[in-house]
Amino acid sequence: MALAKQKITSCLWFDTQAEDAANFYVSVFKDSRIGKISRYGNAGQEVHGKKPGTVMTVEFELGGQPFVALNGGPHFKFTEAVSFQVFCDTQAEIEYFWDALGKGGEHSRGGWLKDKYGLSWQVVAARSPQ
Repeated sequence: MALAKQKITSCLWFDTQAEDAANFYVSVFKDSRIGKISRYGNAGQEVHGKKPGTVMTVEFELGGQPFVALNGGPHFKFTEAVSFQVFCDTQAEIEYFWDALGKGGEHSRGGWLKDKYGLSWQVVAARSPQ
């Protein structure tokens, strides 16, 4: 089953944890799913250095928003320069995402946290229309 195609999709670069991370995120958010999983082949091995058959990319969807997780190697790390905001309607929802996304990571102030993969999230109350 193909995921919804949009003009813009976030691609998250991991060393080797793309599949694990995608499964984790899908477990946290309702209405989420794993899509196509691509694997490294023999071609290009001198460049990518990955064993044939290991996961290259995982397409997944969180609440209708498409993402791709890439096992690109240790060259890049997440920073706070990019984060994902989770808007919550209730205090219970805030606490759920704060605990679920922060498990194994680190909590900060003002709703900011880093998950166990180092990706930054902002768990905040949804704003009321004015």
